[in-house]
Amino acid sequence: MRWEELTGDAFVTAVERSEGVCLVPLSVVERHGHHLPLGTDTFIGRAVVTRAAAIEPAVVFPDHIYTQIPEARHLPGTIAIDPELMVQLLDNVCREIARNGFPKIVLVNAHGGNAGLVSLFNMLQLYRPRDYVVYLVQPFMEIFGGGVDLPWAPESDGHAGPSETSIILRERPDLVHMDQVPEDDEGAARGRLRDLRAAGVQTGIWWYADHPTHYQGDAAPATADAGERLLDLMAQAVVRAVRAIKADDESRRLQDEFFEGSRAPLRGE
Repeated sequence: MRWEELTGDAFVTAVERSEGVCLVPLSVVERHGHHLPLGTDTFIGRAVVTRAAAIEPAVVFPDHIYTQIPEARHLPGTIAIDPELMVQLLDNVCREIARNGFPKIVLVNAHGGNAGLVSLFNMLQLYRPRDYVVYLVQPFMEIFGGGVDLPWAPESDGHAGPSETSIILRERPDLVHMDQVPEDDEGAARGRLRDLRAAGVQTGIWWYADHPTHYQGDAAPATADAGERLLDLMAQAVVRAVRAIKADDESRRLQDEFFEGSRAPLRGE
């Protein structure tokens, strides 16, 4: 059930059918090598949550593309908004979803670069009382868990690599240009900050240092069949999460308990 496709009348029924669960696919618009569309993460996130919601009823919020991507600001087509606005907008979106009857909001992350943002956003939920719970699900982690037999070595995967390319070959083959996949080692890490990395040091420029063209790995072995299997794996991960979330009453209870105690910490001593 896609939010934007429902009529106002059908929306009420959709909230009931979903048991108050809304899935929010988080993605970005950024370069994906020479051969994939800028909206690769958006297409992937949309496909995963749509499949999951068809199995375990949930309402799917429209694609949320305004997330973390300053590392691609040097490349054409990138949409990178200010960090304060990024967090405020996502918070506003969650509050609007809750106002429309969903006490369980599930952020489904489809962009690896969002890891820090979504972790921070989840913790920011503890700053003021709210009548909903924000859950975080990152199905892309399933790809690297070895749950699918794939026609490429794990070390050859990465950003715009064979996994993402396979999924877009499955979902939007008209947007994939396999003839533009580099035949050289463009996808290899350049290691320009290897000494810092070896010492356990990271800077904001780390990704650019290794992959300035936003291509990682070797996309050549990608296939639509592999994309189908990867999509199914990720959708099943979201289905398991949604079922657990529907059964969860403890998070909201603990959240309310926490906020009650946070109003006057000394009173409980």
